[in-house]
Amino acid sequence: MNIREIYPNELHDLLELYTHLHEHSIPENSDGLQNTWSVICNDVNHHIIVCEIDGKIVSSCVCVIIPNLTRNTRSYAFIENVVTHSDYRKRGCATACLNYAKKLAVRNNCYKIMLLTGSKNENTLNFYKKAGYNSTDKTAFIQWL
Repeated sequence: MNIREIYPNELHDLLELYTHLHEHSIPENSDGLQNTWSVICNDVNHHIIVCEIDGKIVSSCVCVIIPNLTRNTRSYAFIENVVTHSDYRKRGCATACLNYAKKLAVRNNCYKIMLLTGSKNENTLNFYKKAGYNSTDKTAFIQWL
């Protein structure tokens, strides 16, 4: 198991993994897709963490470090798009990705890490609790656009 940040040439592999999250298909290669990928790859605060096994990306999460003017100008981290290929679940891959994200947050002097999930699955919620996250400190509100 190798935990690292994604390489720019691995977009297709990541999009393929996202079909195990909530996407139903890999989006068509377009200028918009390539532009978004370029923005992500060139943003020093945007980290796509992957777990690689036998040369295959099997798990991932996104960790964005957000500069902040409160908390003595300490940044905070936001975790999103936590996913593991269905054939590789329950092997510690996602936990390893989240641990890498936590190290990034510590290295960037973040005062907290936030993670949102849309899952109501008790196993998923327990996974996040076991990883050190709680659902009691904050209330999340989402407005879909």
